[in-house]
Amino acid sequence: MPSGRTRQFDADEALDRALEVFWARGYEGATLPELTRAMGINRPSLYAAFGNKEQLFRKALDRYQTGPMSFLTEALRKPTARAVVEAIFSGFVRMQRDRDKARGCLIVSGALATGEEAETVRRELAQLRQGIVMTLRKRFERGVQDGDLPAGTDCATLARYTATVLNGLAVQSASGATEKELRLVAALALQAWPARHETSP
Repeated sequence: MPSGRTRQFDADEALDRALEVFWARGYEGATLPELTRAMGINRPSLYAAFGNKEQLFRKALDRYQTGPMSFLTEALRKPTARAVVEAIFSGFVRMQRDRDKARGCLIVSGALATGEEAETVRRELAQLRQGIVMTLRKRFERGVQDGDLPAGTDCATLARYTATVLNGLAVQSASGATEKELRLVAALALQAWPARHETSP
């Protein structure tokens, strides 16, 4: 049997370049010619290595979550609920500072408004955003149990509030907000953090 042709490109590097395109342009905005040009491969090679555009996007999305967005997982390990949120906001701002072109958040802006062909991707990103809210809610509920959040804290609303601020930071970043401006917004948002009430002796 004839041996298969050796792949003449670095798949990891090509995927990183595809991620940059999707991050900057969104799912629908990223065209196949733009993707293949950025990845340094032709269309048959793209299909052979990564599948179709939707499959390529999913692989890039996985890379985004384990790479640039990994600050979220690291933040959840912080000892208090407030420290978790501080780390999430600062991690996001730091991620923006490290970018040259792509700004904002792929999960937020990747497919907010799309046509029918991208509906599956839009739903998947919406589920990811909802998953972040649920993860935060569980972490805040643990914070109530640990005593670092006041008893009776509405953890569901606090989780959605945190996610809303994070999404807003992403939109502001994509609109050109500076690192200082993003940090000021994050600091202001944290002023609404539930305070523990000390009981009188």
